Amino acid sequence: MSMSGKNVLKRLDWLTVLLFIMLVFFGWVNIYSTTLTENHTSIFDMSTLYGKQLFFIGISTVFIVIILSLDSNFFERFSSLFYMISLVLLLGLFLFGKTIAGATSWYDLGFFNFQPSELGKLTAALALAKYLSDIQTDLKKTKHQLYGVLIILAPVILIVPQPDPGSALVYFSLFFVLFREGFPLQYLGFALLFILLFVTTLMFGVIWVGIGLGILTSLFFLFKKPELKVPTLPLILFLVLCAAFSFSVNFVYENVFEQRHRDRFSLWLGLEKDPVRLEQIKKTIGYNTYQSEKAIESGGFLGKGFLEGTRTKGDFVPQQHTDYIFSSVGEEWGFLGTVSIIITFTLFFLRLIYVAERQKKDFQRMYGYGIISILLIHYFINIGMVIGLLPTVGIPLPFFSYGGSGLIFFTAMLFIFLKFDAARLSEL
Repeated sequence: MSMSGKNVLKRLDWLTVLLFIMLVFFGWVNIYSTTLTENHTSIFDMSTLYGKQLFFIGISTVFIVIILSLDSNFFERFSSLFYMISLVLLLGLFLFGKTIAGATSWYDLGFFNFQPSELGKLTAALALAKYLSDIQTDLKKTKHQLYGVLIILAPVILIVPQPDPGSALVYFSLFFVLFREGFPLQYLGFALLFILLFVTTLMFGVIWVGIGLGILTSLFFLFKKPELKVPTLPLILFLVLCAAFSFSVNFVYENVFEQRHRDRFSLWLGLEKDPVRLEQIKKTIGYNTYQSEKAIESGGFLGKGFLEGTRTKGDFVPQQHTDYIFSSVGEEWGFLGTVSIIITFTLFFLRLIYVAERQKKDFQRMYGYGIISILLIHYFINIGMVIGLLPTVGIPLPFFSYGGSGLIFFTAMLFIFLKFDAARLSEL
């Protein structure tokens, strides 16, 4: 390790590192609990999921050492190259990808399934930070806005057809970086409006949405202040755009979404009216969430105890070691355990925000907010999915869920940022 590599250990934000270690350790403990069988031999047994996860933790540690050994400018200098490599790997899935759970999102490397969308999140955060930190980048200019949006959407366009809408959704969190750096806030309002139009059209139909838009427009003109000047033509065009979007919702819903995605929305929004069909959806799409809620509820205040989860041992919750691992926390560690994990994550995110704000270089601050956005959307969607507030979209809990690609690249994201922060201290 170089001299700078040795010194970086003294400058690391050790509070963030400690919170990271706590999350990884407690995640592995719950993976062990959810996958332990009567044939248990050793925690290092590579034929078990907890043994493999230990191996992934070891690989992540090697990545940490390599990252801390490199010059901090390395990641900024080659950020565009890394981004292009990730796009090529995403393209390659259409020819060489392995299909798991209905999505062709993986490369089969024999001992390890590699998911390039995880690498893509890291490289997209680097590329976006690099582009926005360029001295000539001004987000008040339409051209620069489009380039920034394209950096985010390029991997999304390649991921959606796999189909892997959960991973694609995560990339949209990077829009937070754009807004943080001066992207016009009215775009956020438009995005929220179209999401609302999408949901209300599914729930009430195009006709009622059209009536609602007409009523809101009438009320606006009826009660607007005289001094408020609203151009008539742009308003009419905007209303036409909203109406056209609403008309397109059913087409997109029926022809772009797969049946399993439609079923999840039907269950979440209460769209299914046929009781027989609704029961079928509950037993298939809604089964995981139902069992997850029951597992958490059964844990009570203190939980049933480590390795004492009856629903965990009975394999009631499918994918409990990956997307639904938080349910095992609720069953075995109870309310106190779930609150402790939520507090740990909250402290972790607050600390990352604090570290991001103290960066001296724009690139480092923007990259910091990029990874915060990615980790935060993973956290919120996963927890919301497990407790039934959000539909199931297959997003793991960072540092916690089983999986090599996720753990390795989440770890790489974090320690690249911590390397930047340590370099900041050496530059003062």
